[in-house]
Amino acid sequence: MNIRILALCLLCLVAAFAVQAQSSEATLILTNGRIWTADSARPYVQTVVISGDKIVAVGGNALVRRHRKPNTKVVDLKGRFAMPGINDSHVHFLGASLVAFQVDLSEVKSVEEAQRAIRKFADENPGLPWITGLGWQYSIFPEGRVAERGFLDSVVADRPVYMRAYDGHSAWTNTKAFEIAGVDENTEFSGFGELVKGADGRPTGFLKEGAMGLVSRKIPAVTREREFEALRRGFRKAAELGLTSIQNAHGSVAEAEMYDELLKSGELTLRTSFAFSVGPRTTQADIDRIAEAARRFDSPMLRMKAVKIAVDGVIESYTAAMLAPYSNKPDTSGTPSWQEDRLREVVAMADKAGLQIYIHAIGDRGVRMALDAFENAIRLNGRRDSRFRIEHIETVDAADVPRFKQLGVIASMEPIHAYPDTIGVWSANIGPERTGRGFAWKLLQDAGAKLIFSSDYPAAITMNPWRGLHNAVNRRTIDGKPPAGWLPQHRVSVGTALTAYTANGAYASFEESVKGRIAAGMFADLIVLDGNPFKMPPMKLHELKPLMTVFAGKPLHDHLTGK
Repeated sequence: MNIRILALCLLCLVAAFAVQAQSSEATLILTNGRIWTADSARPYVQTVVISGDKIVAVGGNALVRRHRKPNTKVVDLKGRFAMPGINDSHVHFLGASLVAFQVDLSEVKSVEEAQRAIRKFADENPGLPWITGLGWQYSIFPEGRVAERGFLDSVVADRPVYMRAYDGHSAWTNTKAFEIAGVDENTEFSGFGELVKGADGRPTGFLKEGAMGLVSRKIPAVTREREFEALRRGFRKAAELGLTSIQNAHGSVAEAEMYDELLKSGELTLRTSFAFSVGPRTTQADIDRIAEAARRFDSPMLRMKAVKIAVDGVIESYTAAMLAPYSNKPDTSGTPSWQEDRLREVVAMADKAGLQIYIHAIGDRGVRMALDAFENAIRLNGRRDSRFRIEHIETVDAADVPRFKQLGVIASMEPIHAYPDTIGVWSANIGPERTGRGFAWKLLQDAGAKLIFSSDYPAAITMNPWRGLHNAVNRRTIDGKPPAGWLPQHRVSVGTALTAYTANGAYASFEESVKGRIAAGMFADLIVLDGNPFKMPPMKLHELKPLMTVFAGKPLHDHLTGK
């Protein structure tokens, strides 16, 4: 009996080893390439061997002979550059995907261009009850006439128009929108933001921060079917750009459930992390519910383990919290959207529950408030692997720079926000001295902070990571024009920027052991580019395009093999 049992066990072991060997056979091999791994121990290899959704071997071209099987697909890169897939560490992906169904003003340079785009969209969509859009820059308006409703009334008067700024923190509306929302000279707004009124006391058409809700709450909700359609389009666009992972900088359980449904149907082609948005009224019960959702959504494809807090607004509309008054509006330094004691309380509460914390802080006062809140959480809860994050950090006081390393705070920044074409109003508002400390990527890196890069789209001019890479390395427009007084010492190297878009991004979501690098055991998420960013002229970086995007071992976007 014992012999029979032993024999049966041996047969089972042999079968198990056979299944394991079969399952580990190479399904895809990329070879003969210049493959940047984002792994300092082995920066470059020639060949990547993939089995299923995992990388099983990296090394020289000899790996092809060792791993190739009859059904293995082998792609000769012919010396092309490959790298880990891009991780957009701060994006609003559903909103980004819905841009396809709205007026996109991200490329317009004047009010007249905006008017033409809005008129064209309205004419092409006569049945839409509202004309919505986004992407306008503050600099398109004549001086002293920001976002006046008259500009819109002359284009569309019979339907409401609502256009969000490129940063998502302001809106531009027409008179019809105000009429539907019941907004007039008697309307008052006392929250975080401003209903901007003219000298005659009438609303101008310019809404800041929370005041945007006076009108936006009247916009018909997007149908769930349209949201699913948008996400599917968004996934295809992400593959074209070389994105294989995203970190949603705000969200809800309802939105996560949409991604979960797409995951179950096999349509989710981005590894997605969610941060749940919370406000000053957040309670312990709210945190407990988020922690429960974090336990529910916890897979290599979909995670929801963070909260997002916004402590201030943006510099362009004077809503970012500054330590000193604005240079051209000395009656204000911006007002934080949180009381400092309440911020510390909620941050400590979320940290104790094991949730990661993102804090949106653009002004130098906002950044200091975030650092103080993190320091307080460490004091109360003890030092653990919290991986606190501050988002944006458009200005930072010199005294606060070393605190990032001391407190283990990740510097989450968007190179595209510093794109020279967009910072004219920004720079004028805070003056040359603070402009010199703007978007200080290199300063924070040299002080030991871990940098992660992202787009913040659609609260930015583009989701294209190669435009972001260009600006991180050059701090110049694509035609080479630098802005006056824009200090080049904050530029970073190509290697630093690509690491911030890959390996560091994986670290920021606690996933550095499974993605972000090209190494055995990692998920097979990688891209092949049409140029080598380390060798090409830096001013050409924005022209880079993925020829192939491989996600979970399968080519999603393939202009390389023609299949």
